[in-house]
Formats: sequence, structure tokens, C-alpha cells
Amino acid sequence: MMKGERIKLFVDAHCFDTEYQGMQTFVCGLYREILHQDTMDIYFGTDNADNILKAFPGLPPARVLMYKKRKPSVLRYLFDIPGILKNNGFHYAHFQYMSPQPVRHCKYIVTMHDVLFNDFRSSFSWQYRISRNLLFNRSMQQAAIKTTVSDYSGKRISRHFNIAEEQLAIIPNGISSMFGAGFSRSDAREIIFKKYGLDNFILFVSRIEPRKNHLLLLEKYLELELYKQNISLVFIGQQSIPVAALQKRISQLTAGQQLFFRWFEQVDQQDLEAFYRSCRLFVYPSKAEGFGIPPLEAAVCKVPVLCSNTTAMQDYGFFKPFTFDPENEVEFGNQLKAILESPVSASRLESIAEEVLEKYSWKNSAAAFCKLLV
Repeated sequence: MMKGERIKLFVDAHCFDTEYQGMQTFVCGLYREILHQDTMDIYFGTDNADNILKAFPGLPPARVLMYKKRKPSVLRYLFDIPGILKNNGFHYAHFQYMSPQPVRHCKYIVTMHDVLFNDFRSSFSWQYRISRNLLFNRSMQQAAIKTTVSDYSGKRISRHFNIAEEQLAIIPNGISSMFGAGFSRSDAREIIFKKYGLDNFILFVSRIEPRKNHLLLLEKYLELELYKQNISLVFIGQQSIPVAALQKRISQLTAGQQLFFRWFEQVDQQDLEAFYRSCRLFVYPSKAEGFGIPPLEAAVCKVPVLCSNTTAMQDYGFFKPFTFDPENEVEFGNQLKAILESPVSASRLESIAEEVLEKYSWKNSAAAFCKLLV
């Protein structure tokens, strides 16, 4: 790259082609901020241009490079992406977790969000673990720039893939100050009540898979008989990995309990923000996260949060004393009961929101990321 030449960067954005996941939040938040800067030309690879143009308003359609809709979709790493990189003269290409074989004159940036499949083996199939270790390790080893999203993930990647921690740049997720700010709490409650018939509810936003620990929340909700207090429980998230015990427990709900339990696989963005703003309590009982975005989104919406204190969520000290060990069912039950009986004050919620926004800023993350490009 010549001195003074604009950086030409390709972003593999296939994560926008599937169900919602944390990678979308990372790519969207990071590049919305970078696109404000006039220092580089950024292109996105996808097989669904509409999703990219929706995620990045104002992006010229010519900056969206299409993959062929191959089956299996991983063939994009063998054919589509190498061809795009060779034919367009990119200086850098940014991938989440996995990259193709190197292309001459193009430096690869690989962001590895976590290696939870190694630390929590029982939550993943052996086929999943073996394939990810082979493909992700190869991608990280050959990357010119290696990044991750948290100190926790950095330490685990270093251990499992034998990469020195100083080689891993920490580029955290950020939280937008505008998340949930489009309406007041009263307006949000009105929206959710009119559209979904819900008021006075506990919320959990996450994909369904074993490590997310939905069953713990459902069991304690039922044990405390919160439905008898007219408190509903709401799950929002698609099922990524079947959880037989959760499905069985849901099927056993009585008719009365069913009236107060709702599971939405997906809602639109405006409704999601309204759910956050209007909930009585947000609970995040996950056993393992490489970062953990939803409790921070709830925090900036200024609602009470009861959050797991393990893995990357150890950094969320601002939620204390309402944190818990997700392996300790008794502690969780006591904390759930306590936060419902002694709500967090408005001033404390305001303070938590300010701390989250100060610590997790897309502007800061984008600046740190851009410094890596030389």
C-alpha cells in the first residue's frame, strides 16, 4: 500500500444472512462508526444485499459484493471470497472466526469472539468442536491482525490456540446511547401492551442453546410462583441448539402458567427495544459468554438487570450486588426474589447506564481498530 493511499477493506458480512447473533451487532456497530470516517473504502460481502443496505443506511449499493448462494454456504471461503479479493485489490479483509486461504497482497484481520466450545465442551457436539478447532485455529494463526472482544476471550484463545496474549488486540463491543431511546418507558409499555398484550414482565433476550441457561430462569420463575403475582416471563430468541429439558418443561406448563409465559423467536428492532425499555426486570443467566451484549443493552435502557457473573461477564461489576453464579440455583433464586422485592433506584439505574456507555463505546472501539491498519 502506497503512502497516502486510501485503505480498501473487505468485510465478510455473511452473518447478516442468517439468524440474529452477536457477530451482527459487532460488525454493524464497528463499521457504522468507521463509515463516518473518510479514511478508507469499505465493501461488504453477502448473499443478501437488502440486509446489508438496511444495516448501513446510505451505503452505496456498489459497496455490496454478492456471494453466490451455494450449498453448503461455507463454499464461499473456497470460491466467492478468494475471487472477490483477487479481483478488487483489497489491502485488508476482515473475517469473524474463519478466513479462506491467504490471497497475495491482502492482509487478513480475524476477530475470534470466543472459544467456548473448548471451555464448555458438554454444550457442543464433538463434530462442532473438532471442525471449529481446525478451521478457527488455522484462521487465527495465519491472520496478520488478530482481535477479540474481551480480556476473558483473549486469555482463552491464547491458551487453546497457543497465541501470545500481546498478539491479540481487544476490540470490545459497544453500546449505542440511542438504543431504546426512541421512546419513553411509558410509550414503550403502551406499544408492547397494545401489540403483544404484555405488561409487568421479566425479559431474557438470547438464542436458545444449552449454555444460555433458559431452563434455570424458567424453573425459578415457576418455583417462586411469579405468575400468581401476574408477572409474565418473556423469552426472545431463535433456537440454535435444541435443549430437550427446556422443551419438556415448557410442554408441562399448566394452562394457568401458559398464560404468563411467552417465547418469541424474533421481533423487529423497534419492538425489541420497546421490550427492553418496558420490562420490569431483565435477567441474563448465561453460563458462558465471550462478551455478552444483551444485559448491557438492557442497562442503557435503564431497567434493572440481574446478570450472571462468570466468563466475560466478570467485567460487569456495575450490576453488583445483583449478580450470581449460574451454577448456583439457590443463589440465583434468592437474587431473583431480592431484586423483585427491592427494586433498583432510578438514580442507580442512571448511574449504571452512564458507566456502560462510557466503558463500551463504538467510537473508542473503532478508533482502536483503525490504529491496527497500517
